[in-house]
Amino acid sequence: RDFEEASLKELAESIREYGILQPLIVTKKEKETDFGSEVEYQLVAGERRFLAAKLLGLSTVPAIVKTETPERAKLEMAIIENLQREDLNPIEAARAFAKLQDEFGMTQREIANRIGKSRETIANTVRLLSLSGEVQKALGERKISEGHARVILTVDNFLKQQEILAQIIANNLSVREAEKLARGESAVSRLRTSGPLLADADLQHLRNKLEETLGAKVKLIQHGDRGRITINFFSPEEFQGIIKKILGSENSAEEL
Repeated sequence: RDFEEASLKELAESIREYGILQPLIVTKKEKETDFGSEVEYQLVAGERRFLAAKLLGLSTVPAIVKTETPERAKLEMAIIENLQREDLNPIEAARAFAKLQDEFGMTQREIANRIGKSRETIANTVRLLSLSGEVQKALGERKISEGHARVILTVDNFLKQQEILAQIIANNLSVREAEKLARGESAVSRLRTSGPLLADADLQHLRNKLEETLGAKVKLIQHGDRGRITINFFSPEEFQGIIKKILGSENSAEEL
C-alpha cells in the first residue's frame, strides 16, 4: 500500500544509472474487436519498478509475460512477490500473511516455505495485527521498530500500551529500554554522564551529508557515546550503488 515518494525517486535514479535488472511480471489479455485483436497487459508484480520507470519517462520496461492466469493465482503471485520486497513494512507483511491464510487457506508452514522464512517468523508477524490501530500506524510509518511492537504486545493493558508507545517515540528508547518500561522499571538509565557525541544540529548535518554522498536514506541514532548508522536501500540496484560508493567503483556486492 505504501510507496514513499523519496524512495521511488531513489529507485528511479538507480534505474537511470543501472537499468531495470529484475523484469516486471505481467499477464497478456487478448480481446477480439471489430478492428482486429486488442492486446492488454496486466501488471502482476513490480509496481515500484513500474512507477519509477514512469517517473523517468521510459517508454518500455523489461517484462516476463505470463499466459492468462486465473485471478486467484495472479493475486497469490502478487502477494508472494510483494513479501520479497526489502522495504515492506511489518504491518504490510502481517496483512499479506493473514490474507494468504484466510483467503487462500495456506498454513503458516506453507507460507514460510514459499518465501524462505521460518514458521515462527510468520506467526510472530501475524500477531502484530492484534496491536491497537495507533501502534500499527506507528510501526507502519517506521516510528517504532518491530522489536518495539513486540514489547508492546506483552502488555495487556490498553492504556499502558499507549503510554509505552508515547515514551518510545518521545525519548527514542531502544528495544531493551522499552522492555524495562513494560516491566515497570525506569528506562532513564540510558542517559550517560558522558553525554551525546554530537549535538542535534551536527547530527542532522552529518546525516544530510551521508545521504547526499550515498544517494540513499540514512538514519543516525546516538545513545550517549554509542549509537548506530542505518543505510536504507529499496532494490538490488540501489544496494549495488551504495556498495560502490562506500568501497569504490571497482567493487560490487557479488565480488565480496
